[in-house]
Amino acid sequence: MKFIFILTISIIVLFSFSSLVGKTNIELKVGDQAPSFELKDQDKKFHKLSDYFGQKIVLYYFPKADTPG
Repeated sequence: MKFIFILTISIIVLFSFSSLVGKTNIELKVGDQAPSFELKDQDKKFHKLSDYFGQKIVLYYFPKADTPG
């Protein structure tokens, strides 16, 4: 019983903090400039959007290959 209580409290705290971290209210419209961001590629090399200023880029998001669906 004590384990279930501690587990429940831990999950509630985890979700509470995760909803606060990294939350932004950026609403973009067609034609707006993209916000600055940095992403890691498959070789663990970081790329910033600003590194490609003036170039056309395509950002392709591929979720984990082993996800269902």
